Amino acid sequence: MSASGRYLRSLMACMLACVFWVDTASAQSNNAGCTFRLVAGTSRQILRCREGLTIIAEDGARFTLVDRDRNGSADAVRLRRKALLLDAPAGRVRSGFAVVTPQAIAAVRGTKWAVDVARGKTSVFVVKGRVAVQRPASNAGVVLGPGEGVDVEAGTGTLTVKRWPAARVSALMARFGQ
Repeated sequence: MSASGRYLRSLMACMLACVFWVDTASAQSNNAGCTFRLVAGTSRQILRCREGLTIIAEDGARFTLVDRDRNGSADAVRLRRKALLLDAPAGRVRSGFAVVTPQAIAAVRGTKWAVDVARGKTSVFVVKGRVAVQRPASNAGVVLGPGEGVDVEAGTGTLTVKRWPAARVSALMARFGQ
């Protein structure tokens, strides 16, 4: 291969890597009152936000922090791929917090929960507290309690709350080092 061919190939690889990096680091560049750090020895990221909110992103998670009321603090996250584990201490996240995915909106006031987007489905699981889940284009939804989860797929079908088996919970939490 000629020198110009190698240069073009290297340039294309760099451009693709930059697009990947910008997408994964979008939460860092639009920090909305959160500090970002990588977990040593892993590919997980931790964001610590105002009011005590903590977000752990698994490797490859695609998300953007949102400050809907423009007060300098994140009050939502748009999750497009993979999973986040969120811990919003009761009474400290005053305005609540929402995770918006293509299939669902999961909103809370104080709890610990995980949201996973994969293969056209959003799964929401509650570790502690309560989480309201609904489809983006619907007012009807469900409220999950500790140990409960729901799988939301595209469409208008009824959301079914289920107690998740220990194996599924363990597999999800292991993705966050928990």
